[in-house]
Amino acid sequence: MKMTKKAITLGLGLVVMGSASFAQSITDAKKAIDAEQYAKATSMLKTLVASQKGKGENYFSLGDVYLRRDYIDSARAAFTQGVAADAKNPLNYIGLGQADLVSNNAASAKTNFDKAIEVASKKDFTPYLYIGKAYLVGDKPDFAAALPNLQKAEELDDKDKEAETFVALGDYYSLQRKNSEALQNYMRALSIDPALYRSTVQIGKMYKESRAFSDAEGELKNVVAADPNYGPAYRELAELYMQWGNQEPANFDAKAAEALTNYKKYLDLTDKSYDSRLRYATFLFYAKDFKTLEQETSELASLNQNDPKSLIVSRLRGYSAFENGNFPQSLQYMKEFFAKVKDTSRIISDDYMYLGKALMKDSTDAANDSLGLVNVIKAVSMDSTKVEALAAIAKSYYDAKNYKKAIATYDVVNHLNPEGKGSLYNYFYHAIASYVSYYKAYTAKTNPSKDILVKGDASLAKLLKLAPSTYDAILYRARINDFMDDEVAPTGLKLPFYQQYLDSVGAHVDKQTPAVKKNMVEAYNQIAGFASFKDDKEKAKLYWDKSLAIDPANAVALEGIKSLTAPAPKATTAKPKKK
Repeated sequence: MKMTKKAITLGLGLVVMGSASFAQSITDAKKAIDAEQYAKATSMLKTLVASQKGKGENYFSLGDVYLRRDYIDSARAAFTQGVAADAKNPLNYIGLGQADLVSNNAASAKTNFDKAIEVASKKDFTPYLYIGKAYLVGDKPDFAAALPNLQKAEELDDKDKEAETFVALGDYYSLQRKNSEALQNYMRALSIDPALYRSTVQIGKMYKESRAFSDAEGELKNVVAADPNYGPAYRELAELYMQWGNQEPANFDAKAAEALTNYKKYLDLTDKSYDSRLRYATFLFYAKDFKTLEQETSELASLNQNDPKSLIVSRLRGYSAFENGNFPQSLQYMKEFFAKVKDTSRIISDDYMYLGKALMKDSTDAANDSLGLVNVIKAVSMDSTKVEALAAIAKSYYDAKNYKKAIATYDVVNHLNPEGKGSLYNYFYHAIASYVSYYKAYTAKTNPSKDILVKGDASLAKLLKLAPSTYDAILYRARINDFMDDEVAPTGLKLPFYQQYLDSVGAHVDKQTPAVKKNMVEAYNQIAGFASFKDDKEKAKLYWDKSLAIDPANAVALEGIKSLTAPAPKATTAKPKKK
């Protein structure tokens, strides 16, 4: 969980470029779109729509910008006006169809796409190109619907005049991680138009996603060298360095610094609109520059307060305030965020995670701790990659000796993360919390249920299956099984584990630290004590002698040896002391 940038930015979308050029001004507007200068493009296109009311391409391009900025209603309005102004132009029907796809209305989208094909010339490849591209947009591209349209566009463009057809085919394959086919099509696009920098940027992005970071860097720097003002190349460089840093934790700070430098260049080359600043704020979160993020979101909060994407600002304010230790502010912002959300599908796992953690830091209401845990568990249930955060909470309960909450939290952690990162520690601390919790209740004579011991023992069994040489886990299985045994007529449940512990550490003399030797004495004494209980004096003496060989003054062993010759009743097994 894992948390994606797409989730945080609430669908800012992909670039959908036009191909035909009716006038230099529409060409300039498309260049602004390609350079991700959305506010500039919007202004230019509004002027074009006002001055050239009968040209459908103007409306389509304006609607296209709105779609990428996630203004679906504004996009529909532009496309609808375009249909009214130029009913024979297929593009605006396609725009309406794409808006339908974004709204999860595939049937209506198909109707609009069919209408676009109907009004277009039979030899016109552009409707098929744009329909194919529309199916590639969104969280769940419809590859099956996209490919026939893109292939039809390529077939009709028999002289390969339109490079965008091959860019779209490259995107089709790249989105499916079919890198060889994607590269082939991006290269074909560049052979038609070497200045089509988006193809090279996509190649760099593809290398980045394959973790060929040096190759990606080379491709993107080639674009910057060819056109230092092409903003998307700097954005992809920033993304590259960020991912590179995450893959090389030792170099994270240096790579993150490079990432931020390039992202600032990208921001300077765009229009510094609300949208571009919002993308920058999102990037700051991934770069872990929480101080700057808190400042940036504070400024953004005073702008466009009625914009639907102001939700992202509230979200990031909550995130950054928490990371900067401003817990009351974080809780306030996260509550504001949840109060604003109308579409719950927009809520991501991190929202519940930060709300939960902020609640748990709030000491003004004791109930907030439990409520916070509920939200953290909800976050982990949505994204199991975040289970480490829940494990950290469980460990904080353990460290605070709140064993009841530690056990309950580790129950969830171990269910969601049975063999992942940190699972060995999670099983171990769950078992120790169970053991100590039972021990305390037992000594307090509150008649605790042995069910807690069964769970603890099960955790140690899972741990030892994954890591058989974990000596402390073997030792605690012995201690737990001692308590699990019948007090009146014990069967020696502990014995195999104490013996296993002795065999394991005995094979590694170099690892017999003072602490390990102390545990060995415990094991010898426990085995000897049970042997004495069963009247096996020979075995009892053997193991008490081993105990005394390590600790000649050990009182338990000395008393045990003495009892073997005394006319006393059979010795009873002593419960282990808490370690």
